[in-house]
Amino acid sequence: MASDFGSTYTGLASASGGAIEVTTGIHTGDVEVTVELHSQRPDVVVDWEEIAEISCHSPSGEVLVTHFMDDPADLPSLASRGPGPYRLRVHARGRDRAVDQTPVDDVVESYLIQSWPAEHQDALLVKATDAYGAQVRARPADDTMVIDHEDSLDTQSGQERDILRRAGRGDYS
Repeated sequence: MASDFGSTYTGLASASGGAIEVTTGIHTGDVEVTVELHSQRPDVVVDWEEIAEISCHSPSGEVLVTHFMDDPADLPSLASRGPGPYRLRVHARGRDRAVDQTPVDDVVESYLIQSWPAEHQDALLVKATDAYGAQVRARPADDTMVIDHEDSLDTQSGQERDILRRAGRGDYS
């Protein structure tokens, strides 16, 4: 688990409560994730729609990619050099294709996560071109977004989704 140096919010990646969260456009479904481990800051891969950098610190020497409610993916730890500070660059493509549709059967979103040892730096939004990222950045980081269709709070799935969002932030009210 990664411990952060304070909350950060880019509309793509955020750090809070010992976790790094990547905000996907889809509600439910698979995404393609590629991990690259580097010994130093790599060049920016510009052919992505959104790119954000975020710092984390790994006291355990493991930073694992996992689904919100699942076991870690079969990907290497982002803390390639063991315990210490790291910089993550998260790239996203396809977040506008199926925003909050439930469920998505095809893979419509792709992510590249680059990691390298580095001291803490403020979060950085390197590239911002998708509409979903702009929408996420426009609302306060702690707002719960309610989609006005079958996931509204008037439905069972909407209520469950709202509970999961709030629990993810540690809000159990």
